[in-house]
Amino acid sequence: MSDRILERLKLLLTYTPETGLFTRNIALSARYPAGTIAGSMNAGGYIQIRIDGCNHNAHRLAFLYMTGAWPEADVDHISGVRSDNRWVNLRPAVRRVNCENRRTPRSDNFSSGMLGVTKDKRPLKKPYRATIQANGRPIKVGYFATAHEAHAAYVQAKRKHHEGNTL
Repeated sequence: MSDRILERLKLLLTYTPETGLFTRNIALSARYPAGTIAGSMNAGGYIQIRIDGCNHNAHRLAFLYMTGAWPEADVDHISGVRSDNRWVNLRPAVRRVNCENRRTPRSDNFSSGMLGVTKDKRPLKKPYRATIQANGRPIKVGYFATAHEAHAAYVQAKRKHHEGNTL
């Protein structure tokens, strides 16, 4: 199945590894002539490309284009920039390693706005708490006076506990 998709992909698009961009080989409509850049950014920050009515993430298409096979696991953006699909920025990774390479806080982190840091609701002298997940278990990094101190301690723990981390 991937052979058929790869053949169709290479017929329709050309991937440039140095830029991470896909360009159209043929015009499928007047709106999208040959030579134009394919894809658009979705709400999550990933570039998506529509081929034969199906949306595909460009980083996964780049992996298919370069290796001839779909990735067996996730494709991680080493820099953490989801729209940077240069070949040097992509690597196959298991889900855990891909998640460990997170560089921004979750969208539901309203208490501090910083990765790995939450503000404790109790009135404490050191109200900011840093925690990290490693091997499926939470690790308490500590309590800190400022969110920046807590984040710095989190980053240090991340470098120690997360093998896929590129911070």
